[in-house]
Amino acid sequence: MSDVLARLKEIVGAKGFSDDPREIAPHVEEWRGSYKGHTPLLLKPVTTEEISRILAICNETATAIVPQGGNTGLVGGQIPFNAEILLSLTRMTRVRRTDRAGANMTVEAGVTLAGAQAAANDAEMYFPLSIASEGSATIGGNLSTNAGGVHVLRYGMARELVLGLEVVLADGRVLDMLRSLRKDNTGYNLKEIFLGAEGTLGVITAATLKLFPKPEEIVTAFAAVRSPAEAIALLTAMQKATGGLVSAFELLPKTGLQLVIEHIPGTRNPLNTPSDWYVLLEATSGANFGLAETVETALSDSGLISDASIASSEQQRADMWKLRESMSEAQKKEGASLKHDIAVPVASIPAFVEKATEAVLKAIPGARPVTFGHLGDGNLHFNFNAAKGSDGAAFLSRRADVARIVHDLVHDFGGSFSAEHGIGVMKREELVRYKSPTEIEVMRALKRTLDPKNILNPGKML
Repeated sequence: MSDVLARLKEIVGAKGFSDDPREIAPHVEEWRGSYKGHTPLLLKPVTTEEISRILAICNETATAIVPQGGNTGLVGGQIPFNAEILLSLTRMTRVRRTDRAGANMTVEAGVTLAGAQAAANDAEMYFPLSIASEGSATIGGNLSTNAGGVHVLRYGMARELVLGLEVVLADGRVLDMLRSLRKDNTGYNLKEIFLGAEGTLGVITAATLKLFPKPEEIVTAFAAVRSPAEAIALLTAMQKATGGLVSAFELLPKTGLQLVIEHIPGTRNPLNTPSDWYVLLEATSGANFGLAETVETALSDSGLISDASIASSEQQRADMWKLRESMSEAQKKEGASLKHDIAVPVASIPAFVEKATEAVLKAIPGARPVTFGHLGDGNLHFNFNAAKGSDGAAFLSRRADVARIVHDLVHDFGGSFSAEHGIGVMKREELVRYKSPTEIEVMRALKRTLDPKNILNPGKML
């Protein structure tokens, strides 16, 4: 092993590796503290060629390696648990090309999501993928986990924003698919195999991403509704009124909002009317045609809200979004919580929330539901905090029991037990439980074909 480590260090040079436990420590622990691993060597390459040479050696010597982006994943997929080599792509930060005419740009895997958004803005274009951790999360990680976020309703998941990929295969060969074509029917769409594969089939090193016209109008509103059913009815009304220009439609519960206001400085309820549920909606347009007036009129005429506020400045818009984006942090500060990243058909959300909440509270009386998320695409973060003053450790010990209750009901409703966070190690057994045997075998066949020595992120997903 020492010989292998020496060869890998030689590839990246003195600045391209670390075996210092102090530098390595932040890379081997997930931010919520749920997963902690270890590695003898952190590699920090800056080129695709270096990664190619690294993987060639790892494949030759059957040395396992775990790719990592910004370490913002929530299911343990980026953590080396068995002393694998850790491959950080955070130094691969070049924006290789922007193409306004073709509405795309090519960026390397270590570019942060916020950096990609800024690069698009510099080109007077718009890259719509947006998640709470975008300041740290990287494009490579976003694509490897098929990130979702708040704009899926209008623009789709991460995989729908990709035109081309550059991937290094397990044996070190570079698969160059960095095409910017919108139409290309020349055989299998190979890039799709690696999107959402969590680094188990290849290492994404660069991507050609779709861009869109910059919004000229951004209208953000915070409204009080009586129930998830009325929130869905409001979504339908707003989509009709705006001609499908709603880009985000988030559901927030009173319990979650209270936690944010209690734990996150500088936050407040923008409404005077208390409500059990709220929605944060945003509509955007590439041209100025009075979208704010349209949204205001539609909200007023809907008959579905008890109060609403429309942001009149960028600061007010940011304050509204801070309420939504701080919800996970507020839950963490409140104490022990059980979290589920699920999706069900939008029309089924009210029935699911009612039935699943009842089932969990029957199992753990006193648990506090904190259900929030991307109502427009059916993705809810179906979470629970422990009762105030209760034993947090005892509450967390029920994680598997509660997950089984929630995920079985999700399956009954025709939904997904992992909407946008991925599988990692947390949900490996769930994958086998809910996917058909045929699906699992096809996935395993892909893994055996592309990574026969099982060196790429072993033990994750499958």
